[in-house]
Amino acid sequence: MTEDELKNIIFSGLRQVAPESEPATLRPDQNIRETLDIDSFDFLSFLIALNEKLGVEIPEADYGKLSTLEAMLGYLAPKVAA
Repeated sequence: MTEDELKNIIFSGLRQVAPESEPATLRPDQNIRETLDIDSFDFLSFLIALNEKLGVEIPEADYGKLSTLEAMLGYLAPKVAA
């Protein structure tokens, strides 16, 4: 899976939990939850949807590592390529 394909899946999931937002405008280093005004429950729903879509298990201990688009891509890319 390419980085662009992965980004599209992430953006699609973010639009599901924050339909009024435009995730494609996120800078790679911006905090996703703060920038898109996503509460913790919606962010958890988003992570569960990513798990189902990508087949990547994201342990609760790693949730804090996924705060920016850059961090999320760095975390998920090697796992979907494996």
